[in-house]
Amino acid sequence: MEVEVDLTPGVFSYVTVGLPDAAVKESQNRILSALKNSGFNVPIKRITVNLAPADIRKEGSAFDLPIAVAILAAQGVISPDRLSNTYLVGELALDGRVKPVRGALSISVAVRDNGHGTVITPAENSREAAVVEGVEVIPVENLAQAVAWLNSETEIIPAVPDLAGTNAVYRDEVDFLDVKGQQHVRRAIEVAAAGGHNVLMIGPPGSGKSMIARRLPTILPTWTLDEAISSSRVHSVAGLLPHGMSLLPHRPFRAPHHTVSEAGLVGGGHNPVLPGEVSLSHYGVLFLDELPEFRRGALEVLRQPLEDGHVTISRASHSITFPANFMLLCAMNPCPCGYATDPAKECRCTPPQINRYRQKISGPLLDRIDIHIDVPSVKYQELKSEVDCESSGSIRDRVEAAHKIQNERFSAQNSGKKSAKKTFRNSDMGPRQIKKYCALGEQSEKLIRNAMDRLGLSARAYMRTLKVARTIADLAGTENIETEHVAEAIQYRAV
Repeated sequence: MEVEVDLTPGVFSYVTVGLPDAAVKESQNRILSALKNSGFNVPIKRITVNLAPADIRKEGSAFDLPIAVAILAAQGVISPDRLSNTYLVGELALDGRVKPVRGALSISVAVRDNGHGTVITPAENSREAAVVEGVEVIPVENLAQAVAWLNSETEIIPAVPDLAGTNAVYRDEVDFLDVKGQQHVRRAIEVAAAGGHNVLMIGPPGSGKSMIARRLPTILPTWTLDEAISSSRVHSVAGLLPHGMSLLPHRPFRAPHHTVSEAGLVGGGHNPVLPGEVSLSHYGVLFLDELPEFRRGALEVLRQPLEDGHVTISRASHSITFPANFMLLCAMNPCPCGYATDPAKECRCTPPQINRYRQKISGPLLDRIDIHIDVPSVKYQELKSEVDCESSGSIRDRVEAAHKIQNERFSAQNSGKKSAKKTFRNSDMGPRQIKKYCALGEQSEKLIRNAMDRLGLSARAYMRTLKVARTIADLAGTENIETEHVAEAIQYRAV
C-alpha cells in the first residue's frame, strides 16, 4: 500500500480516500493528536490522504504511523533520503506512542518479496518481523523516535529475532506415559505423527480417545524454520501470536467446539480477512471431538483444504487464500449411546439410529482420512498395571528419525520452491512423488489389489494407503516398502 498526502492552502479539512474502513477513517483524530502531543505542528490546510491502490479496501489501524509520517514529509519536516526505501506500519496513541498491530510477520515477508529491506514497526512487533531474513527491522516506541531515525538524527539498533523458545516441548504436564493399554492405538498415532496423516478414532465413551488426542502434540517432529514462519504468520494476522515471541513455540493444536460454524472453521464471514481453525492449525493438528455432532455443512468445507493444503474464500469483490496444511484428528462414538462396540455394556440404539448417526459423516470426508482406528474400552487389569508405558520422548525420537528420512528425500525437490509448495511429509506427496517413492513388490501389489476389491477402496484411498505404507517403512528404517508395511497400512482402512 502507498500512502500519499497532499496539503492545499484553504480552510482546514481532513479527507481520506481509497476505500478506507471505519477504523482508518477514525484515525484522523488519533493522528492529529499524536502529531500535536509529539511536538509537531498540525498544518492548518486542506489535508487529503490517498491510500493506493484505490480499489482495495483498507482495514485496521496499521496506517496511522505512515499517514502521520506522510503529513510531516509533505510539510518538509522529514528528509526523503531514508523515506524512499522504507516501509512503515503501526497504530498511534494520542500521546504519540506507537502501538502494536496484527500481521507484522506477514508485512515483513511482503517487504522482502517486494525487494526492499527496511521496515519500521512498533517495538512490540519487532521480534516477529525480524524473523524474515533480508529485512532490516527498526523498532520504534513513539512517533518522534521514528521521525528522528528517518532524519538520521539518531541511530536505532535493528531488531533481532529470539528463536530460543521455538520448538519447546509441548505441555510438559501431559505424556503418553499416562495412557494405559491401547498399544495398537498408540502405534497408529505414532505412524500418523511420523507422516502427518489424518486419523479417525472410533470407540465407546471413556476409552481414552480425547486423552490420546491431547498427547499427540508431544510426539510431533520438530518443525523447520519455513514451517514455523508459515504457521506463525497466520497467528500473527489473527492477533494470536504469544506476546513478546518471534514465532510460535511449537506446532499448533486447535480443538474447536462442535458448535463451530463454517466460517469459524475455514475463515471469512461477511468480511473474509481473518483465518479460521483450519488455517490456525497450519502445520499442526486440528482435533474434532465428537465428530458426528458437528454440522454437516461445517464438516463438508474441510474437504477442499484437506486435499489442497489451502482454503480459498471468495466474495463478490475479492477472494482470499489462507494456508491450511494441517493434520486432522477426529474422535467419535460408534453409535448415539456410544456402546455399540463395548462388550461390557448393552447398546440400546436401533439399526436405523446407528445408520443415521454414522451417515452424518460423508463418504468423501472419510475417504480423505488416512487412518481409521478402533479404540476399545480399557480393561481393569491394564488400568492397574504397574508396567511403565512408553513415554512421549521415546516415541518422538522414532518420529524424528522418520521425519529426517522424509526431509532428506524431499530436500532436492524443495530447493528453489516457495514455502507453500514444499513437501515436508509423506502426506504431502502428489501422484508423481507417490509413483517414485512408493513402488511395491509383486506380493505387496497383490495384497493391496485384493484389499481394494474386498474393502471397496477408492483411488484416493489407494493413494493414501500407499502414503501410510511409506511412513511405516520410514519408521522401520527401510528403503523399500515391504509386504508387512502394506498390510499394516491396509489394516488402518478396515474399520
